[in-house]
Amino acid sequence: MGLEITRIVSTEFAYTVPDVGTDEYGFNLRYDPGNELERKTFALRIETDSGVNGEFVGGTSPGAAQINMIADYLIGKNPLEREKHWSELKRALRKFDGMGIGPLDIALWDLAGKRDETPIHELLGTYRTEIPAYASTYSADDAGGLDSPGAFADFAEECYEMGYSGFKIHPWSGSDAARDIEREIELVTAVGERVGDRMALMIDPACEYETFMDALRVGQACDEQNFFWYEDPYRDTGISQHSHRKLRQMLDTPLLQTEHIRGLEPKTDFVANEGTDLVRVDPVYDGGITGATKVVRMAEGFGLDTEFHAPGPAQRHCIAATRNTNFYELALVHPDCSNSTPPVYLGDYADELDSITGEGCVSVPNGPGLGVDYDWDFILENKTGSVHEYT
Repeated sequence: MGLEITRIVSTEFAYTVPDVGTDEYGFNLRYDPGNELERKTFALRIETDSGVNGEFVGGTSPGAAQINMIADYLIGKNPLEREKHWSELKRALRKFDGMGIGPLDIALWDLAGKRDETPIHELLGTYRTEIPAYASTYSADDAGGLDSPGAFADFAEECYEMGYSGFKIHPWSGSDAARDIEREIELVTAVGERVGDRMALMIDPACEYETFMDALRVGQACDEQNFFWYEDPYRDTGISQHSHRKLRQMLDTPLLQTEHIRGLEPKTDFVANEGTDLVRVDPVYDGGITGATKVVRMAEGFGLDTEFHAPGPAQRHCIAATRNTNFYELALVHPDCSNSTPPVYLGDYADELDSITGEGCVSVPNGPGLGVDYDWDFILENKTGSVHEYT
């Protein structure tokens, strides 16, 4: 008798992040002492007739809406036929960005690992179990936290002393970034001069710079400070193969692109057309662990490295099974506030500033499946009323 999926439940829940707010447009997160920012995300549970279940917490509202469109397909199916399901769901969402596939696929991998009493990284094929992490900051603020080039340099040195070997800047956002490129250059210079000889340095303007020339000027500052990578600099939103090929031709600092390019084929086209040096991927955004693994192998075939976006158990398992990658992104961190991830993990799993070892690494969960236990009491106590059940 094979396994059969009998029920899927998607539950939206809310949580608050103390001392965090947003920029003037409400998009980028930054330090805001005294504020409590409400965030929402989703808990997904896939149940089977054998009592073995798969779980995953994370994802976005657009992804949840797509799950509403496709979850019925999985009812009555064998959960171990992930490749077939991935292909069918990809076709079903061909008119959309496909972000609903990721949470479902991750939950299916969790289910498979629990069935076999094996961590996902072992199902994939383990390459390592300790992963070097870089500290990835909140956006710059004006509240006495990361509010100046000197403050970023101080925090970078603090992270170095904690054991981090890499540090990524999320600089100013909104109109602050658009109107003060000189300050962005000062920021790159200050951090580079302080710790550039000791840490791999990155900057991610998150598509804030308004012109190609602004992006070029900051990139030239990265060249002078020997930055490790330069990520998503300007307002094309990170999707123009032509403009990033041109930027690559004019800079020495490697570009990291494709965070905002969904799926295997568009990322492959971006690489083939020389629009990036490093390939960004996220199992939540890019079709789950199945989709992310395909991107990793594509990049490997081109001889390039893949860098995983954001922290999380699924990311750790993927990186553990990937040779051609360098770091785990421990985001978002700040000297005065906690990460913005939901407080749903029981046990010792965490993605906080101090979650690294003395050698600057994070460990891969070694329990079955994702290897984490979710606090379902917290999730259900904080559900918003947006609960969808499929049987």
